[in-house]
Amino acid sequence: MALIAIELPRVGLVMENARLVRWLKNVGDLVRQGEPLLELETEKSTVEIESAETGRLVEILLQVDQQAQVGDRIAWLDTEGAGVDTSGPAESSRLVASVARARAESIAPRPTSSLPLAKPELAHGRIRSSPAARHLAAQHGVDLAQLAGTGPRGRVQLSDVQRAVESHCRQTASASAASRPRPLSSMRRALARSMTLSSTTIPQFAVERAVDWTALQALRTKLVAELPAGAVRPSVNDFLLQAIARALLSFPLLNATFSGDANSPDAALVPAHGTHVGLVVAVEDGLLVPVFHGIEQLGLSELACRRSETVERALHGKLKREELDGATISLSNLGARGPDRFTALINPPQAAILAVGRQRDCVVAIDGRVHVRPMSQLTLGVDHRVADGRLATDFLATLAEILEGDVWRTD
Repeated sequence: MALIAIELPRVGLVMENARLVRWLKNVGDLVRQGEPLLELETEKSTVEIESAETGRLVEILLQVDQQAQVGDRIAWLDTEGAGVDTSGPAESSRLVASVARARAESIAPRPTSSLPLAKPELAHGRIRSSPAARHLAAQHGVDLAQLAGTGPRGRVQLSDVQRAVESHCRQTASASAASRPRPLSSMRRALARSMTLSSTTIPQFAVERAVDWTALQALRTKLVAELPAGAVRPSVNDFLLQAIARALLSFPLLNATFSGDANSPDAALVPAHGTHVGLVVAVEDGLLVPVFHGIEQLGLSELACRRSETVERALHGKLKREELDGATISLSNLGARGPDRFTALINPPQAAILAVGRQRDCVVAIDGRVHVRPMSQLTLGVDHRVADGRLATDFLATLAEILEGDVWRTD
């Protein structure tokens, strides 16, 4: 028997823990390398995790709905048990007895703090009140003179003080809740870590250029008119994704990621094979960046279908693990209600991000004449460890030329 521990893998750069949604295999089942083994709910999405080895699942340590940290042992796999029948009780007992069981530490519930009551004060003056009412008022600092008694001749009863105390507690609790810090959700924590890592470890600079959408709008209108009923219409983001991929093919030095410590000999630029572009998607309480792989091989129609289906799954937290990794550049487009221009932070470990300002009619001079054209401002943020200003400027110029041209792969 050769037992190996299955550990909780890291999904994305900043993941720290995850919740088990379900096991796709049972104890005793044969698991082959690359076969889906379990589903995890991370801070970003629900993903399928594939087995890294071939073997027989002999013990499960992490149960459904339980959380674990990255690197925690969650199961045991017998890599020599692929051809062993574990259905018999003797063999099953032998396997179970041979596994060193991991015990999860119980987490004590956090104590809830109670709000202190007001400092007790004795009422002054001759207020008609019952002894029980005076005693309760003294305990909670209630001024009997401020109460309207419901007893005979306006006598303050115990029930009058009780209502005053309850009202005060509700008002205090409401005011405290409004001013109390709101804990971050899992996604906001992941986003905070990622953006802090980006701003503190990546030396970033930005270059800008305006783009004219006239030709692209005409082509998009023509393509939409030719589509069959029910077909997915290509969006501006589809044209942008394809244009970024085409530009990357001409600038392979920018189609890379920085790896290692800049102060050590192991620092290197890792080139990407193919073009893999992320699209920033706003979801509830955060952002997701699904990655579109091999865009250079896709026409606009196929890309539009993939983009529509992927964004829909991103909004419902159903992205696959491989759809969150592998990009060298991302696209952030805030749409028609966005700002005229903005600068976006690079999503580690990517090398660049393109921020697209809202499209608006602008007065421009063309061949000595005044025209009104639909324009947007493009801002390219770049990792200075990967590329310099000249390369980034040339890349952005090429990207603008593609967007303003009429050569597109539409099939």
